[in-house]
This record gives sequence, structure tokens and C-alpha cells, in this order.
Amino acid sequence: MTTGVPENTCQATFGPIGIQEAKLEKITANQLEARRNRLSRLLEDASLDAAAIVPGANFYYLTGVDFHLMERPTVLFILTDGTMHAVIPELERGKWKEAMPSVDTAFWQDSDGFDSAFERIGASIGNLRIGVEGQRMRVFEFEAIRRGLSNSSLSDAESVIARVRECKDPQEIELMERAISISERALARTVEMISAGMSERKIQGLLMSAMLDEGAEGIAFGSIVLAGGNSANPHGHSSERNKLHRGDALLFDFGASFGGYHADITRTFFCETTSERHKEIYQTVHEANELGRNIASPELTAHDVDERVTEVLRSSPFSDLIVHKTGHGLGLYVHEAPQVMVGNRTPLEDGNVITIEPGLYRFNEIGVRIEDDVLIEASGARSLTSFDRSLTLIG
Repeated sequence: MTTGVPENTCQATFGPIGIQEAKLEKITANQLEARRNRLSRLLEDASLDAAAIVPGANFYYLTGVDFHLMERPTVLFILTDGTMHAVIPELERGKWKEAMPSVDTAFWQDSDGFDSAFERIGASIGNLRIGVEGQRMRVFEFEAIRRGLSNSSLSDAESVIARVRECKDPQEIELMERAISISERALARTVEMISAGMSERKIQGLLMSAMLDEGAEGIAFGSIVLAGGNSANPHGHSSERNKLHRGDALLFDFGASFGGYHADITRTFFCETTSERHKEIYQTVHEANELGRNIASPELTAHDVDERVTEVLRSSPFSDLIVHKTGHGLGLYVHEAPQVMVGNRTPLEDGNVITIEPGLYRFNEIGVRIEDDVLIEASGARSLTSFDRSLTLIG
């Protein structure tokens, strides 16, 4: 079943927060209810009766409860009429009942298995059209729902459910700004310590240590530090064997986490010197990045932004070095909706946070990427990242 995605779903914004930030400012019941009501509207517009949510960003965002995605199926069903039903492992009973005491819940013991719990919920909710998180839910959870709720139909509603978190409220943006500030201070400290001869792994360690020293509550993802020809692999792995040499590009792709929200920043430097050809590649990427930051607004779709940013790269002498889209959404996940890519004709909206990260990559020689985290506002866009983007020599 293909589900439609309604436009203009970010009219209202609601409360905080991030997973670790709950200790600083608690999500209120009214805020959670408003978020779930918004999900209900999205589901109705997509001709769905309910959503099945597993532990992760959506589960937390809609309940305020942070469960691990583990071997024990844990599923929340949110119906468009506002009612909720859940299948929860017995060992999580106390945590769940304290947070969500009024939810109809089937608890299950390891020794008994979970099939009867899903059957009990199936008997309670009847025959429904249920949308699932296609990029999050695993096969064994999907099959447990299919068996237990045998009178219901299941379909992938990832694009529908993901929209509930697309527009960030001011408190969410503040948490992201704190994560970004920590990240940028850490990068500034790290580049001051770099010299030719250092390994990628050594530099990576300096960066991760600096983020924690600057106040990060965690690391958004495995920090990427790539030197020389290895920088041409957009998601390469740092190695002790790969050393930084004079003239090499040095690419950082990294981010700190704060309050459950993430930064995602990329900067590319050069060790001591660089060639004219590499300067031209860098300036082309810089021009594309600057254009993207300047044009992003609610007047454009994600497709429009990607097309115009990528056109800068295509019209350069380096069009054969393009390997990826312009960007993605950012929040409780490092990669989330909206995707800034060809074909996504959803208009950008006030409250979206997206990355603008054009790049050019010549295999085994050089990779250049400049990535900024950009907040869409009613009047245009504001870059939450501010670290210097000009061509910089280090070491």
C-alpha cells in the first residue's frame, strides 16, 4: 500500500526535548498529547487508522519514554482516535506504568513469549489499517504484529510517521545549537594540535576527546577523519596506518550530541599547502555550499535546493566527481526527514533543520565536503553552524 504525505503539517510546534535532556526540563503531558494529535492528523490524511512504533526517536518523541531497541519486541500502537495500546516486556513494567499509566498494555514474560500479548492487543483494537516504521521496525516485530493482529493490514508508513518530528520547536533548536557549539569549539581545539605525520586515528581521538571536554553528552556518530586519498571516500574509516602528509586534504565529518539532539558538521582543510587544482575543487564546493545556505527557504522544495546546489557542481570542470545528494534532515537522528535530494518535492517549512553538504571526490586523490546545519525560518534560512568555511591550511 502506498500512503500519501500531506503538505503543510508543521503549522504548530510543541515542547522540548531530547532523550538525555529530560533531567533538565521534563516534557509535559500536554506537549506529548499535542504531538500525538499531530501524528493522528498525518495518519488520517494518509488513509491510515493507526501507527505501530518501536523504540527510537519517534517512540521517545511521542511518549517521553526512552527504551532500547532490543531482542524483546516493544511496540506502541497509536490510533487516530487518540487511544493507545502497547506490548511491553515485563521487565519494563515499572518504567512504563510510571510514565504511561492509562495506556492499555499487554505485558509479557520471557518465559511465556510475546505472541499472546500481541493477540490480546489485536482483540482490543480490531481490524485496522496500520502504518509501520519501515526504516526502523525489524522483521520479527513486523511478523509478531502480523500474527497477533491478523485482521489488520500493515504497510510502510515511514514517510508519514517521520513528518511528525520534521519541524523543530525553539527548545529543540536550542539543544541542537548547544551540540553544534560544542562541536565547533572541539574542532577549533583539534586543528591547533595537528601536524604532518599524525595518523587519522590520532586526530580522531583528539577530536572526540575535545568534544567530551567541551560538554558533549555523547557522540552523534563515529567521527570521520580522512587524510589524502582516503578523503575521497565520503564515509571512509579512520586508520592508524593512514598518515597526514604535506599537501593532503584532511576531511572531518563529525558531531556532538546534547540532550539527545545532534550536530553534523563537515570541514575540509589542507596540510601546510595545496595545489591549484585542489584549490579549484575546494572553491567549487564552497560556492555550492554558500548558494544552498542562501537560497533555502519555505519558497522552495527540497528538490529545488538539491537541483540548484548540484548545478553549481555540474557546471564546473569537476562534474564527474559528484557522488551524493545535497543533504538531509537533522534532529533526534543524524539522518532523518526531509531528504534534500532530487525527487523530494515536499516544500521546506519553518522549523525544518537540514544539512547543506555538497562534495566532490576524486578517487584515491582528494575529497572535499563542506557541511552546515541550517534552520529553515519563515523569512529564509539561518545557518546554525558558523565555523570558518574559507580554504584553510593547518599544520
